[in-house]
Amino acid sequence: MAMAEPQGPKKGDKTKVATERRGGWLSRIAPGVRGAFAKRETPENLWVKCPDTGEMIYRSDLEAALWVTPAGRHMRIGPEARFKFTFDDGVYEVLPTPAVFEDPLKFFDGKSYKDRLATARKATGEQDAMAIAHGVVGGAPAVVLVQDFAFMGGSLGMAAGEGFIAAAQAAIARQVPLVAFTAAGGARMQEGALSLMQMARTTLAINEMKDAGLPYVVVLTDPTTGGVTASYAMLGDVHLAEPGALIGFAGPRVIEQTIRETLPPGFQRSEYLVEKGMVDRVTPRKELPAVLGSILGTLMMGRGLKAA
Repeated sequence: MAMAEPQGPKKGDKTKVATERRGGWLSRIAPGVRGAFAKRETPENLWVKCPDTGEMIYRSDLEAALWVTPAGRHMRIGPEARFKFTFDDGVYEVLPTPAVFEDPLKFFDGKSYKDRLATARKATGEQDAMAIAHGVVGGAPAVVLVQDFAFMGGSLGMAAGEGFIAAAQAAIARQVPLVAFTAAGGARMQEGALSLMQMARTTLAINEMKDAGLPYVVVLTDPTTGGVTASYAMLGDVHLAEPGALIGFAGPRVIEQTIRETLPPGFQRSEYLVEKGMVDRVTPRKELPAVLGSILGTLMMGRGLKAA
């Protein structure tokens, strides 16, 4: 008597059999238990690496520490976080930045300037490097300007220049001080001489602030270099700096190559510049609102006494 041959899967059951084989024994137990062993997706940005120590820091812990690592590194932050940390109770009013004519030189360096702008806008959610807001800082009403290094290195171009002027005009209209958080690698090469003109235009805006008797305070963050340092970053009534911030015109590597000498330790860092008198005070991020409030309140008090 011949033995019956084992029945193979029907044509329509191939997908079902393949699925069962892939699932293994877990596919035959209760769905609730099977779900406990399912692969879970881990967010890519759950951990942040400290640039100084290489330590992996839980993102939520870093946010709670105002983006300051356990090693003391003050990491770069954008306008939204800066406004939230600076204004009392995180309450502020965002002010518009003026629109400018884009790509006047039709600049191309392997990629068109318009494409670079589009990429930066998609990455940051901002129109350009400057963001403006109005609110109360340490009990003192103020207009705050934040330069975003994530937007093309915070480079100074026509839009950034117009943003600075708009912030100064907003401060004058409201009769309040202006606080500028600077962060830039210099002027924007894609706009040529038009970007360099913003150094003079922002200086004129600061003169208008002075004519109105209103304080202008600068907070230098990492990095502040190039034409920004050569203009509005160094024209404040008071200059604060975050710890470890790189501040200068040319970078240390360029200087060493030019003078062919080794620079001293900490050269161009905020702590070094306090010793040399270029910066008034190094202030940790968590202390900035209170220190700014004290400075602005004192300066505005003097203005009130002068007016009386």
